[in-house]
Amino acid sequence: MIGDPVRLKTAALLVLLGLLTMLAGIGQLTFWAPSETVTASVPSDTKAAPLTVIDQELIALHDGPVKIKIQGEGNFIVATGRPDDVQAWVGETAHTTLTGVSADQKSLEVSSVDGEATAPSPAGSDLWVSTENASGDLDYTWNPPADGEWSLLVAGDGTQPAPSSISMTFPNSATTPWAVPLIVLGIIIILIGAALPFVAKALSNRRKHDDDEPRDGGETTTLPVQSSTEKPSTAKSSTVQSPIADKGRGPGAGTEGPALRITALAATLAAVLVGGTAVAAQATATPEATQTSSTAPDAEAATPVMLESQLQRILEQVASTVDAADAAKDAAKLAPRVDKMELQIRTQNYKIRSAVSAYEPRMPVRATKLQSSVISTKRDWPRTVFALTQGEGNVVPQVLTLVQLSPRENYKLWGSAPLQPGTNFPSFPVPRTGTEPVPASDSTGLAYSGNEALEILSEMLTNPESPNRSKLADGQSSPYIAGALAYQADTVKNGTSANFKFTHTPVTNQTVVLRTADGGAVVVGRLDFAFEGTPKAAGDKLVLEDDSAVFAGGKETTTGMVLNFAESVAVYIPPAGSADPMKLVAATRGLVGASFK
Repeated sequence: MIGDPVRLKTAALLVLLGLLTMLAGIGQLTFWAPSETVTASVPSDTKAAPLTVIDQELIALHDGPVKIKIQGEGNFIVATGRPDDVQAWVGETAHTTLTGVSADQKSLEVSSVDGEATAPSPAGSDLWVSTENASGDLDYTWNPPADGEWSLLVAGDGTQPAPSSISMTFPNSATTPWAVPLIVLGIIIILIGAALPFVAKALSNRRKHDDDEPRDGGETTTLPVQSSTEKPSTAKSSTVQSPIADKGRGPGAGTEGPALRITALAATLAAVLVGGTAVAAQATATPEATQTSSTAPDAEAATPVMLESQLQRILEQVASTVDAADAAKDAAKLAPRVDKMELQIRTQNYKIRSAVSAYEPRMPVRATKLQSSVISTKRDWPRTVFALTQGEGNVVPQVLTLVQLSPRENYKLWGSAPLQPGTNFPSFPVPRTGTEPVPASDSTGLAYSGNEALEILSEMLTNPESPNRSKLADGQSSPYIAGALAYQADTVKNGTSANFKFTHTPVTNQTVVLRTADGGAVVVGRLDFAFEGTPKAAGDKLVLEDDSAVFAGGKETTTGMVLNFAESVAVYIPPAGSADPMKLVAATRGLVGASFK
């Protein structure tokens, strides 16, 4: 009679334990759940500096959007760039870097570097993918513009301290891994408690039935229950056994045993579930660690020097600058965005057009139709990108060469050359992957090095019977090559009173080579074209055209003259082992000088 109340009490306790366990799990998901975000701020005693860097490790510390609140005096800028670009732009300037979050997640960890007291304003730099301008305060939500690592630069005009009141709000990484296991465990314990009276009674009845019947056909002898040290009972004495000592024996123990065994089973099951949860937690953590290690090589892989959106913005600024200078015939307006050969050719073009109204202007630079972009993965400086564009005033697409000499300088147009009629621009890797640069003297994987390709081209332009003419596709039938050779031949034919000499010489310090998708490469560079004339006899005269006379200071000479042209060319080089010849992709020339001997 005692067994039934014990079973019912044990069942009630199990149900209560299950309810409490399930309530604890639900509580972790509701009223005990951690806050969804945490906010950390820059310590108030942080040393002032003209630049503040928010490190990529801090930005990527938590998954999900990061909200940044910045307060400062006056105008300031928040610029987004690759970590190496940000560090390169900062250079030797004193700066503060936000590197992490304190253990209590209330403060941002800060490191300070001493250096130069001022820096140029970072506004307008081509290194930045995007910028946010603010005055006084800014609430900024960080979203990565593309895959990869990113840092932020916060600065005023470079001469005043950068805003130091910065707070960042992150998604809270605290989790409740025990919530679901506790809920499941609670339900299981409740079910065990509810089933306990029925299961225990069934087990008790089965035991009684087994005790009443002989096993295996043999006789059954019931012995008195007593301890091993107990003496046989006599008429004068009796032994009353403790309920504890009798646990597991006799009729009373038969009713309590199943309940205790089931209770032990529930405890064992709880331990297994807890252990399983810990294993599951480890299994969840392991792939993350593996993923981090597996992505490390990708982080070290070459990254394109810009996004295509940056290139589009830069092209628009270059086109706008060139348009304004062309319209005003003012070379000074070219300085912010044009350099080297293109600056020289356009400057001289303006001089000629100012004196000779009929002289043809240089082909305009357009950014309205970007047909192809070739972005280098060479992350040190100088950096080079190509762009194939066509717009109003461009009869054919033209290849633009843009170069950035140092981190704090912007890209400038070094050269432009129209695509040869009937020629397709070679295929390059997609911009987000970037293109591998090749040293101009290196022929690894190529039929020729960039320098060799330009030497072969210059030799062919100088000598129609060049022994290397078979190495360049189409030979004299190439429109530019054929035109240059015809011009030189006609000059010799018509200049009966003079001797003429033509030379085309590569300028090696302006040569850029980028690898194409098929393993070949395109080399873009400059040739200096010199055209010399000397009278055959005393008294013979050489007469210059109006455009050349602008530089020579006159139209006639009896001593001789030299005309100088700059040639912008692009040559496709096939991969090593290919039977195909090289191909002149784009070319043009411009008069840059003339003088009398």
